[in-house]
Amino acid sequence: MGKVAVLGAGSWGTALALVLGDNHHDVRLWTHRAEQARAINETRQNEKYLKEITLPDEVKAYDNLNEAIADAETIVLVVPTKAIREVCGQLKDHLKHKVTLIHAAKGIEPHTLKRVSEMIEEEVPRKLYGEVAVLSGPSHAEEVGARHPTTVTVSSHDHDLAQKAQDLFINDKFRVYTNPDIVGVELGGALKNIIALGAGISDGLEYGDNAKAALITRGLAEIARLGASMGANPLTFAGLTGVGDLIVTCTSSHSRNWRAGYLLGQGRKLDDVLEEMGMVVEGVRTTQAAYQLSEQENIEMPITKGLYNLLFNQEPPKVIVDRLMNRGKTHEVEELPDDLRNQTL
Repeated sequence: MGKVAVLGAGSWGTALALVLGDNHHDVRLWTHRAEQARAINETRQNEKYLKEITLPDEVKAYDNLNEAIADAETIVLVVPTKAIREVCGQLKDHLKHKVTLIHAAKGIEPHTLKRVSEMIEEEVPRKLYGEVAVLSGPSHAEEVGARHPTTVTVSSHDHDLAQKAQDLFINDKFRVYTNPDIVGVELGGALKNIIALGAGISDGLEYGDNAKAALITRGLAEIARLGASMGANPLTFAGLTGVGDLIVTCTSSHSRNWRAGYLLGQGRKLDDVLEEMGMVVEGVRTTQAAYQLSEQENIEMPITKGLYNLLFNQEPPKVIVDRLMNRGKTHEVEELPDDLRNQTL
């Protein structure tokens, strides 16, 4: 079995370390906090981020990055998007051998508008890894930790690398598919967080199921429009990293983005919501980046624009909903990209 370093001991990093441990890999779970590493090793649990889940003996926590990656064959990056460049900079300084590099982060960097794989490629010399693979899909960490059936997708420009990542993670509780469309897989995983914020806001306003179904459906249309303009295969968004991730993130209280949106819908201020959450809410930064991308690509994304105005211009939620409902008449299918409109889904 392989030696795998999982960088990031939040809920998702811990859940993926558990999957890898169940597959009998030698897993090094890295955190920058010494007290967290010590607690994990002593109790076999990461109580703050993944309550009541016992980690396999194969998982050992480290707070020293150099020790965690020293002889690792595979590195799995599972840190928040805003920390990707910082951690990659540390990797560049410490990594002395070529590895398989996989990331499981979901976001887009504001201002540069880079996907996570593009950020990694800018920060880590290619001689150390070759290509990047991405793991994404509908996967609450709490349910993966409880070993409930879950399906995800891995993607890379290198098909052999995608299959290697598939083999690394797949088991009878964690099914892994491959998809060659890395642009679509990364965009689907990132942009669904925006719509999940909106779904939470809708629930916080007590608008009911009709409103949320409309939001999810029209949100998918926005994701597909932007994705197609950036070179993604529109059919990717009908799969696990599109519809699948939208469903799980927009309908579950496990979702940080839904929970944050719910509090916003109840009238709470953004700063107060983020402080209360205590964990990264990727949809906030991604809303900013997606709005900037829509302007750059000249793509109409009214839900994203509305959420951007709520988050960054302090517009009230009800004002945004009224504006969305009173947009000019249009045709549902004609707003979809040509490739998607011509397919039978």
